[in-house]
Amino acid sequence: MPHLALYTFGVLKSPLADPAPLTRAFHDSGEAIYQTISRHPGYLAHAEAADGEAGSHFDLDWGAWGEFAVPAWYGKGRTVETTALAASLSLWTGLRPAFDAIYTGLHREALNRRYDWFERTEHPNHVFWWVSDDVIPTWREGVSRLEQLRDHGSAPHAFTFRHPFAPDGTPTTIKGIGPASDGVR
Repeated sequence: MPHLALYTFGVLKSPLADPAPLTRAFHDSGEAIYQTISRHPGYLAHAEAADGEAGSHFDLDWGAWGEFAVPAWYGKGRTVETTALAASLSLWTGLRPAFDAIYTGLHREALNRRYDWFERTEHPNHVFWWVSDDVIPTWREGVSRLEQLRDHGSAPHAFTFRHPFAPDGTPTTIKGIGPASDGVR
């Protein structure tokens, strides 16, 4: 059975290493959010640095998830002191479990504060695509899919909650999916 890959990307207003209370609040919430989401029904896995390494996203070994990559529009730093981004790459059993995990609980609370932490852009902030159950998506693939979504809109190979597709490539709808704005214009 296919799995659903999800890549998310946002540009932060200040670097992750910034000691300001607002940046610290964002950074500190991450661990609790990942723990909560990882227990959610339908969650399969997310990209983690091998051996729990610390450092810049760009310098870490991501194992099977591949070399870390970002969209062409990211123009901020790439060192521990200057990196100003939040990105995730994860696998799910389907759209409904991903939607429920993202739009409830701690993650929903964080989404409500996203404009405190993230720059507003005209670029999409997430993209989905289906993979066979033996595939681990890569960071580069996530970036490619997000850029395809930006350039061409939702399609079976790169889509959003608002305009989802089934594993066979047909448009689908799922009751309750379709937040007011998913960042795609």
